[in-house]
Amino acid sequence: MKVTLIYPGITDCGFNSLKGNEGSWINHGLGILSSALKNKNHHVNLIDLRRLMSWEHYSSVVEDELGEVAGITMMSVDYNSAVKAAEIIRKVKPETKIFVGGPHPSICPEQLETEDCVDCVVKGEAEITFPALLDDLANGEKIPKVVQGQRLENLDEAPWADRDLFTCPEEPFVYFLKPPFVTLIAARGCKYNCNFCQPAERIMFGRAVRRRSVANIIGELKYLRDKYDFNSFMLHDDCLTEDRDWVIDFCKQLKAEGLNKPFVVQSRADIICKNRDMVEMLRDAGLKLFIIGFESGSDRVLKFLRKGCTRRQNIEAADICRQFGIKIWANYMLGLPTETKEEVLETLSMLKEIRPYHCSPAFYTPHPGSDLFEMGREMGIHLITSHNSYRRNSYEPKIKGPDYKFLANILSKSMALAQYQGMPLSLRLKKKFQARIARWPMVYRFLKSVRKIIFQ
Repeated sequence: MKVTLIYPGITDCGFNSLKGNEGSWINHGLGILSSALKNKNHHVNLIDLRRLMSWEHYSSVVEDELGEVAGITMMSVDYNSAVKAAEIIRKVKPETKIFVGGPHPSICPEQLETEDCVDCVVKGEAEITFPALLDDLANGEKIPKVVQGQRLENLDEAPWADRDLFTCPEEPFVYFLKPPFVTLIAARGCKYNCNFCQPAERIMFGRAVRRRSVANIIGELKYLRDKYDFNSFMLHDDCLTEDRDWVIDFCKQLKAEGLNKPFVVQSRADIICKNRDMVEMLRDAGLKLFIIGFESGSDRVLKFLRKGCTRRQNIEAADICRQFGIKIWANYMLGLPTETKEEVLETLSMLKEIRPYHCSPAFYTPHPGSDLFEMGREMGIHLITSHNSYRRNSYEPKIKGPDYKFLANILSKSMALAQYQGMPLSLRLKKKFQARIARWPMVYRFLKSVRKIIFQ
């Protein structure tokens, strides 16, 4: 069959946005699915809404390029654009069978089950189940409206992502990572229990973390070196460093194969504190930047979030990174349920001690599938009325209670703490402007809206 995969990720960036930073990154779920389909002799193409100019443009592309089957991925924030994409398919090519999958359909399948423009909802992982459903479809069998995807226990058996599906090269998101740049994912699942995330991740991937072997990752990196001759890379995993033995072997193999290019991974403060020697090995293997979810500077809030880290560990982890010359990308949240203004100020004071390379704040956003989402719903504090607001931004209120004018001021002050060591002057000035404009969320939101209007 000819299968058209659709990436609807335009909620925040809009149409004509396939450029720069994360806007250019491939979707690994679709990439792996494409490889799995091609292995079964299906013909696969991609409609990436980021490449298009408008919904009218999308309609014409659907008319010209859509296959017998459409597969649409979606996170919660993609719901509106994904459903609109499906509705247009139903209108332009009513005979096409429309499958949806990804995090939101896996966590909230009932929302898609009632959509007339959707033929089948695939929950969980799909690289085994989706090709099997296409076989059933070809054999004239009736396809259920909701299907639980079969989990792949050995991730070394999963195909590598089909990079040819995405025609735009991935671009690095910080100046010291030089192109060509590539991204990979080494594992599925997370063993931690933060209440702003879990149990959504367990619903998607199960309780155990499944990890590709070091040899498998090294094999893909060697393939990518031959294909792109990359100069830097990123491993997307929520927490690559949770398996110490795996990381140590990975560092050794990177160096042995001459793959020790500058790279980025995500980690946790407590792991960094307990594994100083492992951090040094990562540095020696090419690690330039740790993305760390500090979340809060208040021990009470960190405990409330079930984070498993303390303020002291956050600061100590930053000290260790500085000693090894590893830059820090600091993720943190403001406006959490039960958080006081004094606790917000604790986060600001913590950041003054951490002195991160980059500050990446967000107003707390209640995500479906998390325990904190359910708590907020029971409390009646949610302000989100559209799926478009399920995004990690800092210019619209998310819940009742926080003083968002106060938070906007703190957010601006926190962003101004970023060090940006060695960054070119033009980029530093841009970052300073962004920090200042963050004090006026309505202005920031207006500027974002103007950009979207221009391209839609």
